[in-house]
Amino acid sequence: MAKKIERYADFWPNYLSEHKNPMTRALHYFGTSLGIGCLIAAIATQIWWLIAGAFVSGYLFAWIGHFFIEKNRPATFTYPLWSFISDFKMYGIWLSGRMGREMTRHQIR
Repeated sequence: MAKKIERYADFWPNYLSEHKNPMTRALHYFGTSLGIGCLIAAIATQIWWLIAGAFVSGYLFAWIGHFFIEKNRPATFTYPLWSFISDFKMYGIWLSGRMGREMTRHQIR
């Protein structure tokens, strides 16, 4: 049994190590983009069930990446809040063009 991670600073490198494959990260980015789009659409149209679509799309594509590409268990199951935060942190780092540097900084190949 793996040791429980107590601090977010220790969780983040672990989270990145579970996203080594660029295709897994691409699926995360796609799902997160779709989720954000669903939230914007829900607010703009006041069709509130689209909020559920935001969560489904975000997690569906991420989990496809984990189960079929990385072949690991999503961090969401053990650390749901940190995982949710990290999805958006990774997304922001990717959008800013710093994902490669972040992976290198944490010695993840």
